[in-house]
Amino acid sequence: MIYLTSPLPREGTRPLAMIDFELTADRIDYRGCDTLLFTSKQAVRSAEAIDPEWKRLPAVAIGPATEREILALGGRVLHRPQKFYAKELAKDLAELFRERSLLYLRPEKVSFDTRGFLKRAGIELKEQIIYRTFCRGYMPEEAPEPGSIIVFTSPSTIHCFLENFSWDESYTAVVIGEATLEHLPPGCRCVIAREPSIDACLEKAHAVASGAILPDTK
Repeated sequence: MIYLTSPLPREGTRPLAMIDFELTADRIDYRGCDTLLFTSKQAVRSAEAIDPEWKRLPAVAIGPATEREILALGGRVLHRPQKFYAKELAKDLAELFRERSLLYLRPEKVSFDTRGFLKRAGIELKEQIIYRTFCRGYMPEEAPEPGSIIVFTSPSTIHCFLENFSWDESYTAVVIGEATLEHLPPGCRCVIAREPSIDACLEKAHAVASGAILPDTK
């Protein structure tokens, strides 16, 4: 059985959404900024819900899924890093965007301090928190059955899972990237997706289920 912890269900999986989203702003402060920074699809969707005029500014996207969301809503992408991690994105910003005034439209909690990294490189990054995530609650009897494959799409989905359930040693985790991997319990069986997208996670999950690949141990 493959359980998917992201909010939207996908065919071939059992839905186990771990997080919900809530807007925390009713306007976007564009003052002094000429470029937007997005590190998730949800940030793009939140910006659209708050103010569709965000699309008048070009954007930098952390990965392909975020880029697709920007383009689907009519925005313009200036840059996407070749590696899909926040630290790699911050390095690109420091090298390529020193002449730009960046506005990071972000969640309440982040796994990497992009602003601090850029400040050490002599670049000021303006931030605005536009949404937050919070955990859904489940009863103990709703825990995945032993031997299940559980797809985690962010560090938050892992934290919320462990708030609800104990980790069974027979579980296998499929994670969307290195930053998410760091939040898994020590000793668990795990696989990392080839790129940070749900499709790539599900590809790995089905490969594990079929026995085509074997998980590593964290």
